[in-house]
Amino acid sequence: MTAPGAGLTTGPEHAFTQFGLPGTPGTDAFWAAARTPVSIPADGGGWVTLFLRRGSPASIGFESWSEPVPLRRWDGTDCWYAEVPMPARLRVTYQFLADDAAYADPLNPVGAGADRSIAATPDAPAQPHWPAVGADDVLPLPRTRIRWASERLGGRRTVRVHAVGGGGPVVLLLDGDDWLYLHPATAAFDSAAANGDMPPVTLVFLPSKDRAAEFGCRPELWEAVRDELLPLVAECGVPADPGRLVVAGQSLGGLSAMYAALEFPDLVSRVACQSASFWWTPDSPGRADPLGGPSGGAIAARLRERPDLSGLRIAFDVGEHEARMLPHCEAAEALAAEAGATVRVSRSAADHDRAGWRHALLRDVAWALT
Repeated sequence: MTAPGAGLTTGPEHAFTQFGLPGTPGTDAFWAAARTPVSIPADGGGWVTLFLRRGSPASIGFESWSEPVPLRRWDGTDCWYAEVPMPARLRVTYQFLADDAAYADPLNPVGAGADRSIAATPDAPAQPHWPAVGADDVLPLPRTRIRWASERLGGRRTVRVHAVGGGGPVVLLLDGDDWLYLHPATAAFDSAAANGDMPPVTLVFLPSKDRAAEFGCRPELWEAVRDELLPLVAECGVPADPGRLVVAGQSLGGLSAMYAALEFPDLVSRVACQSASFWWTPDSPGRADPLGGPSGGAIAARLRERPDLSGLRIAFDVGEHEARMLPHCEAAEALAAEAGATVRVSRSAADHDRAGWRHALLRDVAWALT
């Protein structure tokens, strides 16, 4: 990190001018004009990104990509800052961590829920259709909701349903609450459909109660979806075609989506998975290094049995900065193609982070339905 004032014109009024922020840090005029994070090119490639916080000591907590980075105080003022080296092409979720609590960045208009913000380097690809949502914004919820009391899974959950462009094939969004409350999926899908980038679909937001149990390679979830949830969706009054079901999942949700395509082919023939946990094996949760097992884990082992996947369309995406995930994903991608699936492979400008998966979600769902 750059030391305070290193390489800068001397004087507090020039403290952050290289980032386009003139004025004396800590003054009301400085804070009125300050908008961060902001990045400048780093020597040798990549970026240096400035984060600012007004008030008290804190650190920056990044999702998956980095260990927390402490903020430094500027010359006795209320200005706390960090100049964080970042690689090329990175979009990352972050929080300010202070006093055992987490806060969104008030200087950043791009948020993800009430206590998270999103930073992107200037070379990170745009994410069309996803509106900027601040920490104080409340995302509108779909009006249609299903109270699902599952006999197979146990417990009750609320499943929201939203018709995009008049409704169409069902798109089952695993970890649905994240796409309802952290990222504005309804607005993004509506925008994509209105601009011709998405066919009409019916979104079904499936919340998880116990991700590790439900998204492991077990049949109960998909039996419940087939026998309990989809009949409820058909009765909810929203136009929906479950016969062309697309399952979209991330991380363990991506693992579960692929498992469903392998073991329930009459139900799932279209999949969009981002950063799927293909390292998973039945014993991996108990290992000291869960990602240290065989490449592709249980899914690759199943694919080596050469199931007929000629009826499957599957889009694989993984963050280009997920170094340890890549071998697992590459194994599953190659084996799925060898088994006859129609495969699309891409890499997002992210680590293991939902903020980096958003564009792939829209693009790959649309591709799965072509």
